[in-house]
Amino acid sequence: MRRFIEGNLDQHYDVVVVGGGITGAAVAYEAASRGLKTALVEKNDFSSATSSATSKLIHGGLRYLANMEFSLVRESLKERKVLEDIAPNFVYPFPMLMTHYKSSLKNSKWVVKAGLTLYDILSYDRGSTWDKSKKIPLHRTISTDEALSMQPSLRKEDLTGASIFYDCMSIFPERLTLAFIKSAVAFGAHVANYTRVDGFLFDDEGSVAGVRVTDLLRSTEHEVRGDVTINCGGPWADIILGLAKSVEKTDTLRRSEGIHIITKKKIDQGCIVGAMSRKGRHFFLIPWRFHTLIGTTDKEYIGSPDDYRVTRQSIMELIDEVNSTLGDGFVKFEDVLYTYGGLRPLVEEQTEGTYHSSRKYEIYDNAADGLKGLITVEGGKYTTSRNLAENVMGLVWKKTNKPVGKTISDRRYLKGCEIRDMHAFMESLHEKYPAFADNTLDYLGRNYGAECAAVVKLAEKDRSLAETLNSDGEILAEVVYAVREEMARRLSDIVLRRTGLATLGNPGKKVLRHIARIAARELGWDSVTLEREIAHTQGLLKIPVDGSSIAA
Repeated sequence: MRRFIEGNLDQHYDVVVVGGGITGAAVAYEAASRGLKTALVEKNDFSSATSSATSKLIHGGLRYLANMEFSLVRESLKERKVLEDIAPNFVYPFPMLMTHYKSSLKNSKWVVKAGLTLYDILSYDRGSTWDKSKKIPLHRTISTDEALSMQPSLRKEDLTGASIFYDCMSIFPERLTLAFIKSAVAFGAHVANYTRVDGFLFDDEGSVAGVRVTDLLRSTEHEVRGDVTINCGGPWADIILGLAKSVEKTDTLRRSEGIHIITKKKIDQGCIVGAMSRKGRHFFLIPWRFHTLIGTTDKEYIGSPDDYRVTRQSIMELIDEVNSTLGDGFVKFEDVLYTYGGLRPLVEEQTEGTYHSSRKYEIYDNAADGLKGLITVEGGKYTTSRNLAENVMGLVWKKTNKPVGKTISDRRYLKGCEIRDMHAFMESLHEKYPAFADNTLDYLGRNYGAECAAVVKLAEKDRSLAETLNSDGEILAEVVYAVREEMARRLSDIVLRRTGLATLGNPGKKVLRHIARIAARELGWDSVTLEREIAHTQGLLKIPVDGSSIAA
């Protein structure tokens, strides 16, 4: 991939997408795959904000049934199956053990069983996956003894049993978002990270005709013109809309903070543990790369999204909630290896607490504000982003009368995900590349899919790039591939969103420097830039202590 902002900009687009999270990525792919000339700009790196701050789940949203949001749950379950199909190396069915304690009627086994029965009914097509190994079974209820046998670390007091049901894990959401970006590019879309929108362009009739942008890497200003501009700014959507001078007042978007912690605390790797706190909130203990991912919180955030940081207070609130449910000392602050957080955009104006707010989305035609040529997307959840994009195209057609064709995104593999049988594919890698360690091939096969051969080829050509960097088997060739083929431009892009080298916490200054030197060679950094990149990344990976905070 190449940053189009560095090349010939004398082009006119059918669609200009602002925002490179999962929503913008899905919209760009949907538009490009339907034959529309598409550009996408993102002010930071792709999937660097809300789309990276997930629980790594692709799920129907069981708790939304309590709000009677049956259509949202059905849409989510349908899209869960679609993502299993089109991204088979990223999305996997995984069992969830939902604990039942006496502390809450809503958490009783009988109430949950009724909800799970409806959940099964709404996911009636769960068995029709392309890869039959991804077929999801019905839920079942187990006894207290069985639950403790599966997860011995559970608090036994007041435990009345558990329910087991299946949703899906997304093993690397940032790379899944990148797969949507790559798919858009494969259909001709022009994309650029580190490209900030500074304002809108207008035609002679006052309609929005594109955006003014700054290439933050080169400090150059440009115009990106298009018939329709789609604001997919997530938590920044209202701020982007406010750049239109003709809008005197923009409603402030409601934002909800969600954080996660990755801990030394080990749970059995065989299933996710779901629990309800004494306050009636759900949280999950998720086995991920032989560690435990715990989340999430859901608390209203007031302030600029640019100023958002994860704080020690937020971490302790999550720890206290987990310990109050599963027992004092279940997890300690000292157990935290890494933390990350993000802001979710919410669409409702009147809701008691952000936890109960819907994860529905709204597609808004800004012509009502006098801004013809502009569409704003607000709200939503990762799982339903592809279908959201499909619905956006309906409004694009109404606004432009351009032929947009029918969607193909629900029946075509994402770029790099062209794998019909994951088990056979993974076996073939071990047969084809016997010189590489099993864990390296397992990691590359799942996180790079059909593109892993290109990473392996780099390491075969230069054996120094076959050096293993962590216990997952990641190798230096991934760093080179990230820069040359995946538009990584900063050290943090490489270690947090193209590879998993720092997603379990700081790998150490020695490893970071080793990676940074390879990146410097590829990107032409001088010694000052190299040191600055290392310091910046170390700051992102620092666990906040006392009243300090870290960037999201």
